[in-house]
Amino acid sequence: MLPEDFKNKYNRLLGDEYEDFLLSFDAPAQKAYRVNPLKPHPVVNDTEDHGNLPYGKWGHFGAVNGHSVDHVTGVVYSQEPSAQFVGEVVRPNPGERVLDLAAAPGGKSTHLAAFMGQEGLLWSNEIFLNRAKILSENIERMGIKNAIVSSHTPAELSSRLPLFFDKILLDAPCSGEGMFRKDPSATDYWHEHYPAENATRQREILGEAVKMLRPGGQIVYSTCTFAPEEDEQIINWLMAEYPEFSLVSIEKPNSANISDARPEWIDELFVNGTNEHSATTTKDEMKKAARLWPHKLEGEGHFVAKLVKANDDYDDVSVVKPLKNKPLDKQQRELLFSFFEETLVTFDQKANEYVLFGDHLYMAPFGTPDISSMKILRLGLELGLFKKKRFEPAHALALALNPDEVNQSYEMNHEEWAQFVHGDVIQTRQDLDKGWVLMTANGNGAGWGRYVNGQIKNFFPKGLRFVVKK
Repeated sequence: MLPEDFKNKYNRLLGDEYEDFLLSFDAPAQKAYRVNPLKPHPVVNDTEDHGNLPYGKWGHFGAVNGHSVDHVTGVVYSQEPSAQFVGEVVRPNPGERVLDLAAAPGGKSTHLAAFMGQEGLLWSNEIFLNRAKILSENIERMGIKNAIVSSHTPAELSSRLPLFFDKILLDAPCSGEGMFRKDPSATDYWHEHYPAENATRQREILGEAVKMLRPGGQIVYSTCTFAPEEDEQIINWLMAEYPEFSLVSIEKPNSANISDARPEWIDELFVNGTNEHSATTTKDEMKKAARLWPHKLEGEGHFVAKLVKANDDYDDVSVVKPLKNKPLDKQQRELLFSFFEETLVTFDQKANEYVLFGDHLYMAPFGTPDISSMKILRLGLELGLFKKKRFEPAHALALALNPDEVNQSYEMNHEEWAQFVHGDVIQTRQDLDKGWVLMTANGNGAGWGRYVNGQIKNFFPKGLRFVVKK
């Protein structure tokens, strides 16, 4: 049940469009997913496909089974259609430093990673630790090697990373009006002053994001709300508060039915229902931003704006300190390189650095800054764990490897897949040498096994195990 104040507000703002807008809430929410190009075989085998999204090359309409081979091996990510447009607007380049400031559960971060092709530095942050853990798990599942996952407030990050990033995405915490159809319970939190309350927080977060963007860099601001207070008015505030920012025109494919933002909604008096205008200009520049409406396209409500920071000379450019790293000791080096020699054919390190967290070894992205005293959940790719007189490879490494990169891989059939994800020992159908085996499904890494005496000991993580339904 939509709140009456909500209906009255958008009846006034949308005019002739209102009836179609209102009817859209009775239509079913459209499901969609993205295919992950970072996988060696990003072919969808057991996920339904109801056609391509009208933007981007990886999006498809259809539902994802969370226990399917495609999902477990990170070939697909379930993501609502309109949300996928945000990543297409950011579209980072390989080698850039990119921040996803409010990243959980990871849909947009994993989309950005697809564009980056494992090159550069993707920093994915989530203030709430429990949600940051889910974010980190999704980064791992998609086989992403160059992502740092942290759990910090925007102010904490900006104090450590001034003028550091080439591109910043802020998918801002908002009133969630655009998700009312998908999640009707979200209406329980809504009241007529809720958008304004969220706008206060959005301005605070954007103020910190600005500090982290280098001159000439870009910020993409997005919400899943219709509220002008959180959309056009926020962008208008940002450009007034920080004159070095200007809007970049967002490409809106005709086939996608994506709309321009509403310049007239910059006016607070008009939006608040007085029918008066305080603005002296229509500010048509705002049309460069985008709105996605559920009565015009197959997806939920979204707002997206892209801004560029002037590339002026700054006298107060801060230098972010480089990563401090303790080198591996002799025994650790011997164990690691022995594992590499016995298990891997080739492994592209791309000049990245080995970093120890306790006994866990990570390969940090090139250009990683000093992270001392920071709450870091993932520092690039986890390689494995040093145990007494041996090195045990991490599940994340298996998900990031191509079968061509290992000496031994084992392609599982359906029955063996069910055994593997349940944690069972697998009786092998082929001759293998004693040692680590990359277990694969549909040609993609799914986890590790260790071959001994005609069988493969299972190293699929206990916390991820499940029963495959027949």
